[in-house]
Amino acid sequence: MELQGKKILLGVTGGVAAYKAAELTRQLIKQGAQVYVAMTEAATHFVGPVTFQALTGHNVYCKQWEHDVSNGMAHIDLTRMVDCILIAPATANCIAKLANGIADDLLSSLVLARDCPLLVAPAMNKQMWQAAPTQRNVAQLRADGVTILGPGVGEQACGEIGAGRMLEPAEILEGVLSFFTPKLLAGKRVLMTAGPTFESIDAVRGITNLSSGRMGYALALAAARAGASVTLVSGPVSLPTPAGVERIDVKSASDMHAAVMARATDANIFIGVAAVADYRVAEMAEHKLKKDEGGPPAIQLIENPDILAEVAALPKPPFCVGFAAESRNLEEYAQKKRLKKKIPLIVGNLIQEGFGGEDNRVVLFDDHGVHPLAPASKSALARQLIEHIARSC
Repeated sequence: MELQGKKILLGVTGGVAAYKAAELTRQLIKQGAQVYVAMTEAATHFVGPVTFQALTGHNVYCKQWEHDVSNGMAHIDLTRMVDCILIAPATANCIAKLANGIADDLLSSLVLARDCPLLVAPAMNKQMWQAAPTQRNVAQLRADGVTILGPGVGEQACGEIGAGRMLEPAEILEGVLSFFTPKLLAGKRVLMTAGPTFESIDAVRGITNLSSGRMGYALALAAARAGASVTLVSGPVSLPTPAGVERIDVKSASDMHAAVMARATDANIFIGVAAVADYRVAEMAEHKLKKDEGGPPAIQLIENPDILAEVAALPKPPFCVGFAAESRNLEEYAQKKRLKKKIPLIVGNLIQEGFGGEDNRVVLFDDHGVHPLAPASKSALARQLIEHIARSC
């Protein structure tokens, strides 16, 4: 419910992608937003107003002179009650109107009369998108402070492939969520690790730690929404890359160490969320070890590099944040780890209270004391943690 309390005016124009606006409406409402819909006449040829009325529970506005607006000024009244206008899909014709101040229907009049932010998700054929007039119009909208979401690249309704298709509803939703997130880390470069590492014993076996990567990925997304430039060094997980995040895939602790140390000096903040294996085998077997070859093999282990400690020991270290997943004595072990590695902040949690799941309970330990956070989803905890880091660094 990250959009709880937000009111959004969704403008729908006459493109094939108008059918996706219904799913976008559903997703916005699922996140807590109140959605009001204004459609152009052309849009009603692709999807009916009754669809949006059923989804939103509000009247859908299609004409300049709406009968249920007492003063006949829907183009003004609607913009005064919402937090933003989102147009999806926005056709080339719509974008041309917006860029040049043309107000010849309800939606374009709403935009010109608004006193709230405007977000636009273009949708058109690739030639229309690449056309010089469209590019000039989009550049003008950006110069006017309009947020442009997309377009995407892929197969289009006309059968061609290229740039111009509207982003998927989930991608537009992410753009809206990012737009409303305070940019507490604007201008900051955040380097993160997430997921487990895998230390090969032979061609198929290995040593690893349990980690879904969800907390690290939630933090990467929260940092990106907060305006940071985020690089995520990830061990092997089956999670999609968070929007706006550069992802570097690694396998072993040595791989992760090399990727981090190559970038650490350029980072303002380093967050070590990964469950890095403490040890690796001294010598990996080239082939799969067989059970019938003299009993259990003797495996010699050597210690992996301590990535967080090395970053914290740099001559000019970034603001370092560590994680401590413990099964007992959380405060004792987390504080000991923080002091040993000489880092300003560590996030501790008991593995029996959310390890691998969608929710978690964490405690923050820093020079100012102990800060327990209420149990919540990992995405909600990530937002709180990013706010704490922004205040501290």
